[in-house]
Amino acid sequence: MADLFHPQHTTFDHLDEPSRKVVRGLIDWFEAKGKAALKHDDHERVFYRDFIDAQRGLGLFAKFLTPSAYSDDPDARWDTTRIDAVNEVLGFYGLAYWYTWQVSILGLGPIWMSDNEAAKHRAAEHLRNGEVFAFGLSEQAHGADIYSTDMLLAPDAGGQLRASGEKYYIGNANVARMVSTFGKKTETDTYLFFAADSQADTYELVRNVINSQSYVANYKLVDHPVADDDILHTGDDAWNAALNTVNVGKFNLGWASIGIATHAFYEAITHAANRNLYGKWVTDFPHVKRLMTDAHCRLVAMRLFAHRAEDYMRAASPEDRRYLLYNPLVKMKVSLEGEQVIDDMWDVIAAKGFENEMYFEMAARDIRALPKLEGTVHVNIALALKFLPNYLFNPQPQPDVVRDATPRDDDFLFDQGAARGLSKITFHGFADELASWDLPNVGVFAEQVEAFRQLLMTAPPTDEQKADLDLLMTLGQLFSLVPYAHLVLEQARATDTAPDVVDQIFAMFVRDLSGYAVELNGRDGATDAQAEGALALVRRPVADDDRYARVWKSVHALAGAYEMNP
Repeated sequence: MADLFHPQHTTFDHLDEPSRKVVRGLIDWFEAKGKAALKHDDHERVFYRDFIDAQRGLGLFAKFLTPSAYSDDPDARWDTTRIDAVNEVLGFYGLAYWYTWQVSILGLGPIWMSDNEAAKHRAAEHLRNGEVFAFGLSEQAHGADIYSTDMLLAPDAGGQLRASGEKYYIGNANVARMVSTFGKKTETDTYLFFAADSQADTYELVRNVINSQSYVANYKLVDHPVADDDILHTGDDAWNAALNTVNVGKFNLGWASIGIATHAFYEAITHAANRNLYGKWVTDFPHVKRLMTDAHCRLVAMRLFAHRAEDYMRAASPEDRRYLLYNPLVKMKVSLEGEQVIDDMWDVIAAKGFENEMYFEMAARDIRALPKLEGTVHVNIALALKFLPNYLFNPQPQPDVVRDATPRDDDFLFDQGAARGLSKITFHGFADELASWDLPNVGVFAEQVEAFRQLLMTAPPTDEQKADLDLLMTLGQLFSLVPYAHLVLEQARATDTAPDVVDQIFAMFVRDLSGYAVELNGRDGATDAQAEGALALVRRPVADDDRYARVWKSVHALAGAYEMNP
């Protein structure tokens, strides 16, 4: 695995030949479209019909989003490895293109998770025809609070179920042939997932609720007939399908962030390296070297973590549910790191980042969306904290998870079972992995983690503090960095990542963890013991001028490495 994706140089050797052909065709389509047209469509908010048509020609959605049991195409399957490759490519060229793919994945989730064979075969046919899908969960008044849905279904005089209500912030709902819609039956007060058709007379497209080339709809159903062939889930199954679909889909957000930040990185380093100010090249200024080195190291770490988390997604089973921690971290931690990458680079290129011909101008705006979709950062930090006791204090022997790019369906993702029992999930030990690296800053980070464990043992959160979300968010950031660093090391070992790069990444992690510790020290809700204990986590990274110079040289060498076709 190369450190960063590059449209011309990334070979996708981990994919089979038919999959490589589709992904390469996707890249070729974007490069043929060119940067000027890409930016024009973004500025003028042109709906991405050309992309939907292009993916139909490539068979992208049909091949990559149809489980093999529902297609005669030997290349059709739901394979997380190649789905992530497409996530990265689409993010690299523009969030709007990734978005229509992402919300199709969400819309398909309740369908592939259901026992409704008629609906599944209908979805497969729509995919063969190049159609897109939508996920009708959120509502304007309630957001994604699915306890409070106002989409109500009641039988008419003939016993036919009729759905009435509105959904809000639903991507693709202007054109999706199947809109997986969450509601409640009035007679029994039970939840229901059903498939609505955006082309039906009883389906009213109200408006696009955002100012973008993406279509994020408010739609209304008025006495919309719901036949047996439209019902996907009822009762607890509907609830579980909602949460498990989000488990599948939110993994994609981190990958989109990686793609966006990578394209922006190529622009930023190229601009900085070719700009001379006050008689010096911009990349000779010490603060610029640090900012660009940090940006590159964060990007490499994001990609290492997401690739390793992908392995746990593919290895998931009823006996191994570790993915339920790593998955929200790809969504939350990776997407936040992407924002930081953009911020660091923006401090380097300054006003250039606003210019309308730059991809960076899109990236700086769009990357902000990813931490806020499919559950906010706060929701996913709160989810991650459920795993803290077992992860930090109760490691258990676990089967080794090796890289598996075998072309196969990831069937378990559509049969995850009930969305409960998280506190019972156990993890393999992180301490042995940290101890196995003879690198100075990995050692410092290990000291910080042990200090964090001591803090939690000597001054754990009280019951009252567990209701203080402000305090918990800081504790969650501290905790999240531990499994994040753990998987970065696992993937770095598997890919022979240069020790210089790994140690530089961990110098950054040491600074990050120290920053969260200082934040905890200043929290109003922290006790005196917690505030004092937090300062015991603060460490200074081990500096090494020679290592830093070698890493910077490799970062600077990327200047001019990529420019999108005009």
